[in-house]
Amino acid sequence: MRNRTIKSFTAIFLAIALFSCGKDDDKTPTYQKENPLAAYLTATGFSEVSSNVDDGDYEFGLSFIPKVDGQISEIVVKLPGAQTNLRVTIWDAATKGILRTETIAAVVAEVQISKTITALALTKNKEYMITFQTNDWYEHDHPEGTAQTYPITAGNISITGYGYNEGTTQTYPTSFQTDYYAGDLSFVFQRTK
Repeated sequence: MRNRTIKSFTAIFLAIALFSCGKDDDKTPTYQKENPLAAYLTATGFSEVSSNVDDGDYEFGLSFIPKVDGQISEIVVKLPGAQTNLRVTIWDAATKGILRTETIAAVVAEVQISKTITALALTKNKEYMITFQTNDWYEHDHPEGTAQTYPITAGNISITGYGYNEGTTQTYPTSFQTDYYAGDLSFVFQRTK
């Protein structure tokens, strides 16, 4: 009887130990995906929206700093006019160098499009910029014409500015504005640690 009790106790102890070890291994957190655009637009008060179609060619977008290490896994865009082969560029803001160029084959007017990309790792506290080249966009203005002070916190992303260049060349923006935002270009970010 005593041997059975010891064997039962040993089996229970081993099962608990194995279960506990398995639980410890599974404690790697999974972080939520986030798109900073809506929080940015809310924080800036850029609530007046107008559509600009065939209004000149520009390379434009947002500069930003992740507050944590993470990755971009999707690009999200919405335009008031249809476009094919929309070029999206992700830049290293310090060097003005291109980190990634993606092409969205077809954008349907007035429809938000999301393109899954090979994950691009982003480093905490490093500045980046995401731009696209188009002649169609939505312009977001503040009802009072108020300029915004950057940075703007949007979840784990700090938006540091909005900039543009006129033309079709793939060139890092040099003109920055604080009283409006033209887009809609954004991305899906996920913290990795």
